[in-house]
Amino acid sequence: MKKSYFLAGTAILFWSTVATVSKLLLGTLNNFQLLWASSFFAGMFLLVVNILTKNIKKLKGYTLKDYIISACIGFPGAFMYYAFYYMGTDILPASQAFIINYMWPIMSVVFAWIILKEKMTLKKGVAIFISFLGVGIVTGGEISNFSHDMLFGAVCCLLGAASYGIFTALNQKFSYDKPISMMINYFVTFTVTTIINLINGNLFIPSGIEALGFAWNGIFTIAVANTAWTMALESGKTAKISNLAYITPFMSLVWTSLILKEQISVYSILGLFVIILGILIQLKDKSKTEK
Repeated sequence: MKKSYFLAGTAILFWSTVATVSKLLLGTLNNFQLLWASSFFAGMFLLVVNILTKNIKKLKGYTLKDYIISACIGFPGAFMYYAFYYMGTDILPASQAFIINYMWPIMSVVFAWIILKEKMTLKKGVAIFISFLGVGIVTGGEISNFSHDMLFGAVCCLLGAASYGIFTALNQKFSYDKPISMMINYFVTFTVTTIINLINGNLFIPSGIEALGFAWNGIFTIAVANTAWTMALESGKTAKISNLAYITPFMSLVWTSLILKEQISVYSILGLFVIILGILIQLKDKSKTEK
């Protein structure tokens, strides 16, 4: 059990730096450039891990159909999720973007209903409404500062959360080895973003400092965090481990405040609590259904 908490803590620590690192790297880059470099480091790291653990041998049993399905499963989670989230982070304060993006657990419920045909209960419906109300508080709390750009940024973060909700549902529907499928997903993302950046003339050679930022973002906040979280859920009690994830946005607020010097508004804090309230309501409903 100690191992489970260590792995979960590792994932939470690295996830909490996503907003800060992304905002710093987006200072001179666009979302596709950031995703291009980060997905390369994530894919290469997972390739090394799979080779060292001899997990790579499982690829021999994969057919072309398996590769295509695995790539399609990962496309919303590895490409669309980060592309939309980085776009929203480039527009909004990092703290607000991260909070709105934390709608992904609720979006997982929505797409489990649509894709997996799970029953939509009254409690789930209330939870979804409450969480969207939280997003409204975060974005619309300070009416004097509200703008079309803020609305567009919020929509991007919500689309990112929706993409991850689709990814979660598809992962439940199709069972593939996680380290292998994640590796495939990030190499597919690297290939897609390479094409996009080539068309737009945005390919570049990163400087030393930029390379370190991309390495941190790709290896730690993406590859290590997601792998550690998956391992934590597999080796411990899922319900207890999952609840630890709610520490992440609060830790993220600390980093954005200390490093980016962002002022955290009372509306952001209130909106975050309302979003998490909605998530907790649907989790309680889920646990009763499972019983």
